[in-house]
Amino acid sequence: MSSQWSFNTKAIHSGFDRDPATGATSVPIYQTASFSYPTAGALADVFAGRKYGHVYSRISNPTVSALEARYTALESGIGAIALASGMAAISAALEALCEVGDHLVASSGLFGGTLHLLKEVLSRRGITTTLVDLSDIDAFKSAITPATKAIVVEVIGNPKLDVADLKSLAAVCHDNGIPLVVDNTLTTSFLINAKQWGADIVVNCLGKFVAGNGNTIGGIVVDTGNFDWANSRSPLIKEFSVKFGKFAFVAATRKHVVVNTGACMAPFNAYLFMMGLESLGIRVERHCDNALALALYFQNQSKITEVRYPGLPGHQQMALVQDQFDGRGGALLTIRLGSKDRAYRVMNALKMVSIAANLGDAKTLGIHVASTIYRDFTDEERHAAGVYDDLIRISVGIEAVQDIIADFEQALSGLE
Repeated sequence: MSSQWSFNTKAIHSGFDRDPATGATSVPIYQTASFSYPTAGALADVFAGRKYGHVYSRISNPTVSALEARYTALESGIGAIALASGMAAISAALEALCEVGDHLVASSGLFGGTLHLLKEVLSRRGITTTLVDLSDIDAFKSAITPATKAIVVEVIGNPKLDVADLKSLAAVCHDNGIPLVVDNTLTTSFLINAKQWGADIVVNCLGKFVAGNGNTIGGIVVDTGNFDWANSRSPLIKEFSVKFGKFAFVAATRKHVVVNTGACMAPFNAYLFMMGLESLGIRVERHCDNALALALYFQNQSKITEVRYPGLPGHQQMALVQDQFDGRGGALLTIRLGSKDRAYRVMNALKMVSIAANLGDAKTLGIHVASTIYRDFTDEERHAAGVYDDLIRISVGIEAVQDIIADFEQALSGLE
């Protein structure tokens, strides 16, 4: 693989050339639980790490490894681990970094599932979290304690649609000897190379834009290579750095979290993601163009009280969007309609747009997040995450944009 390749070329060619046994140009699906060896000693050598090989698909699998190699290339990283879901990915990363008594600092506008992880799972394991406004860099600085093991943010918040100033956050992290963990699900590695902006660990829910059509779930964790794990505050990672050097985080996460909990990715899912990556760049371009056009349409509708989209001219973080994403605001936007009843009426009148709890699909999707993903949060928590009773979150697909607009136009026409 050439390090000089552009994104779209890497997305097609990196991580897998052709199958040496058959010449197949598409990665084979190694749908097998285990792998046999000619002698007992040969298998023992692989278990001991003296030789490379696959022994059991919970530990590693050739199809999954090809996906990990390709995604590592796209993030300019040093290693990746593919997991069963996006939630498994963020969970694995944080559990590798933290132990009982540790602390995290995170954005208050994180996706509801991630907030549930912090609030309901990690807290029961003795790991506390301080939530702060993503735009308040000083608040991140002030929240760090000697027990803090990482700062956790989304590059673009879901559904708040606030934008992380990665360079400033990375500076805060590195001044304090902790890694910056970023979720780039909404941007993907096509819109931003998070490593170049200082991110140390990148997490992505592959079942969104990478899959591209809502047919599977999966997640991935990438070590960008920016962080010196020999000086980690995390005892497990520091211990692994003695043997694995710069690969300490990847080794510790795979061995102590993924292998021991069984949160591995299925080979067939990895195959689907490999196929999705090949067209990711051109699809994301279409998603962004359609989202901007729809947001501009909504701006001129008097029945809509607020439109939020990072790529809209005049957005309060437009300079950051221009700098980090070359002006592209992603595929997600939100609208507010004045009341929950009005929001429901518009959603129920949609004919082409699907009501579904997903995003990043080729199809345009809408959801009332307050009564679904965030239904168990308090009003204060919902508002901190940008969630209101009259808000609809829209994941803009790649259909003809005039058809997307027409569907919302007829749905809005029913409102007085």
